[in-house]
Amino acid sequence: ERVRLYKTLLDQRRMWIQRIHAELFQHGVSLPEAQIDSGQTREWLASDTVQLSAAARQRIAIGYHMIDATQTVLSPLRQELIRFGRRQPACKALAAAHYGIGPLTAVVVWAELGDCRRFSRSMQVVRHTGLDVTVDASDRHRSHGRLSRQGPETLRWALFEAGMAAARATSPDRAYYQSVKQAHDGKLAAISMARKLARRCYHTLRAMDPEMVYAVPA
Repeated sequence: ERVRLYKTLLDQRRMWIQRIHAELFQHGVSLPEAQIDSGQTREWLASDTVQLSAAARQRIAIGYHMIDATQTVLSPLRQELIRFGRRQPACKALAAAHYGIGPLTAVVVWAELGDCRRFSRSMQVVRHTGLDVTVDASDRHRSHGRLSRQGPETLRWALFEAGMAAARATSPDRAYYQSVKQAHDGKLAAISMARKLARRCYHTLRAMDPEMVYAVPA
């Protein structure tokens, strides 16, 4: 429940950033979305340099107020999850064994995968995540494959975030990531890596003593 709450708050924060971005775009102010929440951007928008209507300034000010309010509860929750991930044995094992998975994403994977003993093979784990590809077909039509998205959204998010780390030069999976990216694009490369990580995490958890996997630190 805590990891899902964290993801909900993260989505709320991103939504308000996108609303401010859309408001600026409508007034001809072009900024990368990643720069919207920076202190420099806030000071610039608060000055008279930017030509904005009074209503736009009010909407932007409210947006920043909501971002700050969300961040106020988001930060301590994030630190709580990270502390848990650094102490829980299975989370520590996941973070140590798999590049791209840190204390936070390890907690998400550990919590959302649940009891891995109910899976007999790693492909079932991929299906559980919703990262498997489904194809609708009939006698006259066959659609392109798409993700089933049947599993926990928070788990897909964590695995995708971890999969994107394969783009780093230090990643042991960089060659595979680059080959998929060149053949398709970066998003599909990260999704493909997310599937690999789901299988690897399954094997890591299955190989551990169940009492250690589900031990909860005080």
